[in-house]
Amino acid sequence: MTDRPAERTAAPMASRGREDTAVRPVTQRLQAKLADAAEAARRTAKNATKSEASPTRRPSGGAGAPSRGPKGPRRARLRLTRVDPWSVMKMSFLLSVALGVVTVVAVLIVWSVLSMAGVWDSINTSVQDVVGDQGSGFDIHDYLGTSRIFGFTLVVAVVDVVLLTAVATLGAFLYNMAANLLGGVEVTLSEDD
Repeated sequence: MTDRPAERTAAPMASRGREDTAVRPVTQRLQAKLADAAEAARRTAKNATKSEASPTRRPSGGAGAPSRGPKGPRRARLRLTRVDPWSVMKMSFLLSVALGVVTVVAVLIVWSVLSMAGVWDSINTSVQDVVGDQGSGFDIHDYLGTSRIFGFTLVVAVVDVVLLTAVATLGAFLYNMAANLLGGVEVTLSEDD
């Protein structure tokens, strides 16, 4: 008779364990495991400080003595095995838009500096001197006007945004395939001194 209640309490515990993994989200289970690990680390650290504070005699020198010399920086060796193509696409789109804006602004600044320096008037007079009377109707702005150059720069910037975004995303897919075959890029991280 006494075995019966024990069986009843053991069965819900076992089913609760299976139910726990099926119902609770992964994040909650991970948080619980991390909390348990943190508590274990705290207990270990507390025990270590108690053992250091206890007045035990250690031999001075020799193999049993702990070394208290300066330690180097901690290092971690990691592998970059996967790059998310969606995040690469978003980041490359943002950077290529910024590059397009810089290109348009740079062309406009260079164009206005050349105009203020009188380069276009100098070209017009040089062509009239070379051609003579036949070149009296020549104006460089008819061929290289500000609106034409600005429009061409905008077209180049838009094409640049599309191409850079596509190439970066394709590069992420290719990297993932190569990392599956070769293992990825190995990176060593270290702390500052």
